[in-house]
Amino acid sequence: MSVTRRQKEVLDFISGFVENHGYSPSFDEIARGLSLKSLATVHKHITNLQKKGLLQRDHNRSRSIDVLPPRNKARAERLPLMGRIAAGLPVEASEVAESISIGDIIGSREVFALQVRGDSMHDEHILDGDYVLVERTRTARQGEIIVALVRGSETTLKRYYIEGDVARLQPSNAEMAPIYVPLSELAIQGRVLGMLRKYS
Repeated sequence: MSVTRRQKEVLDFISGFVENHGYSPSFDEIARGLSLKSLATVHKHITNLQKKGLLQRDHNRSRSIDVLPPRNKARAERLPLMGRIAAGLPVEASEVAESISIGDIIGSREVFALQVRGDSMHDEHILDGDYVLVERTRTARQGEIIVALVRGSETTLKRYYIEGDVARLQPSNAEMAPIYVPLSELAIQGRVLGMLRKYS
């Protein structure tokens, strides 16, 4: 999607600021850096760049403007969608002229992949060696499958529940016990959108 000259200047300024300082600029700093007189103008450019999938903002924290990586060719590649297949009784085969891409599933969200190691999500049919597609986010709803950073050093894939001031990280495997972590020692790094499995 094309951007205007001024939008590109805003994008370049934010990228350079993050590279130099390690955190994103405030609206004031963007306005000063680009000699813009109005914060409303900065807000308009940021909003338009968000709509184009080039920036992401977390409204619950300050300095929350993240530059998203450009959509690469792989995301744009499409596979022919040849119809539906029965997993129960056979049905009459039919072809349809449609296609599907990972971009159709993830949209403009910032998504990364992780390869699963272990069997704690076995009952969700997420198996050792599978790849999960994870939306980068710092928040999640009760019961969602998340990537959790525990005590700043360990990561795990579990269902997320809040119980008072403690998070219960629930495995989907009847043979494994839940993990209880104080909310102060837990950081959500993303939530699972889907899964890929390679058979050969």
